[in-house]
Amino acid sequence: MVGILIVAHGTLGESLIHCVSNVMGSRPPQLMQIGVTVHDDPQAILPQALKLVKQLDQGKGVLVLSDIYGATPCNIAAKLLIPGKVEGVAGVNLPMLIRALTYRNEPLKIVMEKALSGGCEGVLHITTDGYDAATGS
Repeated sequence: MVGILIVAHGTLGESLIHCVSNVMGSRPPQLMQIGVTVHDDPQAILPQALKLVKQLDQGKGVLVLSDIYGATPCNIAAKLLIPGKVEGVAGVNLPMLIRALTYRNEPLKIVMEKALSGGCEGVLHITTDGYDAATGS
């Protein structure tokens, strides 16, 4: 099973784990997060992140998900990457996380690709398609 680490601003990672646990019925195993605040020293967080990656890796690798490409959490995540063993994706959202969890028994490369597609395909324009909210029909 591929381990998953979320490195994101504030409590976003915690919130995503809470939401995915609700959707999936229980907290998925081998899923952890690190929240980064404006007061945190990225150099102080890096050893903690490295420790979590080692803890999450059961031999199939780890997918690191971050929120905004180029921001501090993503820069921390980038320092964790080892091609083929620890891969990273920025722009984490709930559809991305659910897709990664759904396919996490596949090889790391597939899990990464599924996370990317889930993140992109999960962003849609909501339309009414003839639905009238006032009447419910």
